[in-house]
Amino acid sequence: MIKEEEVYKIGQFNKPHGIHGELSFTFTDDIFDRVEECDYLICLLDGIYVPFFIEEYRFRSDSTALIKLEDINSTEAARKFTNVEVYFPVKYVTDEEVEDASWTFFIGFTLRDVETGDIGEIVDVDDTTVNVLFVVDHAGEEVLIPASEELMVEIDQMHKVIAMRIPTGLLTLDDADEIR
Repeated sequence: MIKEEEVYKIGQFNKPHGIHGELSFTFTDDIFDRVEECDYLICLLDGIYVPFFIEEYRFRSDSTALIKLEDINSTEAARKFTNVEVYFPVKYVTDEEVEDASWTFFIGFTLRDVETGDIGEIVDVDDTTVNVLFVVDHAGEEVLIPASEELMVEIDQMHKVIAMRIPTGLLTLDDADEIR
């Protein structure tokens, strides 16, 4: 059985394309194209992570592809995958791929400050602005930490921990301290 910590989200299947079971796939990370050793993707179906082998795929843009999964041969079969989240196994991600991975790869990692210790779990990534931010669950409160390579000290993939040098005071800001 595949566990949540063994995968990371790379996108979502959209609607079927054509009549032979192809699916439109919107992705945030093209790692499925960069890693030759892994010829399958993992779908979250009814709360269970299920692997599906890729028969073929072709890119339509920088963020979409058409994918044909093995044994999915009709529009009806493909329709069951509409809006299904797609994951990639972490065990195939090497240090080189981490450098090329999207920030969403780090969802589920623990964020640790080298000075003060564990901050919390990265639960989301906000990439809606120029400065990408980690959304971190810090003692039940959501805090935003810059997702900056310059602040990162170490990435421990095995234990899913990112050690960072977080600027002093960033975690203690309150409304009165904000710059207006």
